[in-house]
Amino acid sequence: MTDTELAANHDSTGNQAGAELAQKLSAWPGLLNRVDKSWYPALSTVSDEIIAAMSYASQGDYLPAEDDVFRALSLPLEKVRVLIVGQDPYPTPGHAMGLSFSTHPAATGAPPRSLANIYQELAADTGHAVTADGDLRPWHEQGVLLLNRVLTVAPGQAGSHRKQGWESVTEAILRALPAENLVAILWGKQAQECEKFLDCPAITSPHPSPLSARRGFFGSRPFSRANQYLTDQGCQPIDWQL
Repeated sequence: MTDTELAANHDSTGNQAGAELAQKLSAWPGLLNRVDKSWYPALSTVSDEIIAAMSYASQGDYLPAEDDVFRALSLPLEKVRVLIVGQDPYPTPGHAMGLSFSTHPAATGAPPRSLANIYQELAADTGHAVTADGDLRPWHEQGVLLLNRVLTVAPGQAGSHRKQGWESVTEAILRALPAENLVAILWGKQAQECEKFLDCPAITSPHPSPLSARRGFFGSRPFSRANQYLTDQGCQPIDWQL
């Protein structure tokens, strides 16, 4: 096959997988609205687990909004350069928006404490003062996959949707990632459990939570280390400044 024929075959496969997946997930018509078609084959392998997780979440209110659940996957698979794994969405209404550690652009007040600690380490690591709110979309737009391990949560109840199917879904997403031109940043034990699903290098440290940030997160320099790996591989570094 020529490159053009291969690309056309890939598009056809993705479109077919997307149509079948949308049909299976028709109870949640907005769920795939933001998903790039490059992720459809991986998601199709775990459609039953998505249904189980969303059925559980839909028994009550859940965060983020339906069309934000897979927001991280609006980033095309082939454009992912850095992976940052979170635990589950912020349980505070108005904060969760589908990208790990990021808050909704309309959120008011101080950023969550873990994010504040990320900003503190970012400033120390890169030398850039952080003046932004909690919106991490500029990272996402450059190729940073901000993926939570569990993709929904009940308002005010952190961890409430664990072990309901999402872990299998995000495992499939992680296994779809390439081995080259990619580096993972894994904060805390839960994120580091994902390393076995990855073929790329990983930068690990304790979680930025106030409970563990001073046990090795501060001073770990994840942002400059990730960029060093990317440049060593001939890839464009991330502009981490917010």
